Amino acid sequence: MPDVILALLRIIFLGLVYLFVWQVARAIGSHLGISVRRQRKEGTKVLFVRSEEQQGLEVEVNDVTVLGRSAESDVVLTDPYASEFHMRLVAQDEGMMLHDLGSTNGTYVNGRRVTAPTQLRRGDSIQIGKTAMEVR
Repeated sequence: MPDVILALLRIIFLGLVYLFVWQVARAIGSHLGISVRRQRKEGTKVLFVRSEEQQGLEVEVNDVTVLGRSAESDVVLTDPYASEFHMRLVAQDEGMMLHDLGSTNGTYVNGRRVTAPTQLRRGDSIQIGKTAMEVR
């Protein structure tokens, strides 16, 4: 009987070691940007709904995307009320996370000013100056 219990404890221990190594590998992979992405169900695209020059532009967010007036931004905004590096969109399994990057005129989601990282869902509206976007 003790041999059976000992064998069972070994199997449980090996299972726990496997889970630990798997979690460490996932953490390292996501930190390095090497992760297997599942098809996201929530919105991962941003459509420019109202903009003087960019109306109709659709941007797909696959990882991290910075929007702003700077030519170094991933998406250059033509809105004069946008900051050089205005906001960052981060793709996640649950949709996207919006981070305001200390913009002067602020970023608004569904009419409310963003003061902390904000989870976005499909249908949310984003306002930067005169530019309005919708999460798709």
